[in-house]
Amino acid sequence: MRIAIIGSQDRVEELKQKVSSAHTLIEVKNNQFEGYDLIFDLSFDKDNSRLPIYAALKNTTVIVSAVNQTVQQMIASCETTLSCTIGGLNCLPTFINRGLAEMTSLNATDQSLIEQRFNDLDWEIKWVESRVGMVTPRVVCMIINEAYYTVQEGTASKEDIDTGMKLGTAYPKGPFEWAEQIGIHDVKNMLEAIYEDTKDERYKICPLLTQEFLNTQMTAQY
Repeated sequence: MRIAIIGSQDRVEELKQKVSSAHTLIEVKNNQFEGYDLIFDLSFDKDNSRLPIYAALKNTTVIVSAVNQTVQQMIASCETTLSCTIGGLNCLPTFINRGLAEMTSLNATDQSLIEQRFNDLDWEIKWVESRVGMVTPRVVCMIINEAYYTVQEGTASKEDIDTGMKLGTAYPKGPFEWAEQIGIHDVKNMLEAIYEDTKDERYKICPLLTQEFLNTQMTAQY
């Protein structure tokens, strides 16, 4: 299978670890997508300008990052008719190369066609409702946010919280380890998107998390 990949280098590398050498993977930077069976756009919910190009492709499956926005929202904003099959994937860093691919689809027909492609990849799919944040990102980012509130209140240190969550709940990572691996900017953007969608106070960003994000931005400028 010929597979095109678009995205930041860390996400591209994570996807490459997930796809076997039986398939041809090509990083595409010139928007020339003819001749590919499958396209992974891992930056789509940050930049959906390529949608009109994808829409015209026939017999092509396009899998896009659909965490900060749903596929339906992004398609509606472009007002275009689709010839391709399109699905949404949880593409947050560290969530691509996992046993299950957390995905959404537009309809049952697209879902069936996507399953055929992913059977060829030997990937197992978990279909979830098409909502901002899907399922796993919502849960993980909410836990990270609560952990920041706990530190802000002086209840425990980051190290103690990470240790307690791994030993007490058997989590594979502590919330601050997860935040570091996902990236504080992605955690903040995810929480903002979910809060805007739900207005649920559980996703209202902790001021300490915001401050660390701003500190990271300032450091990156120098």
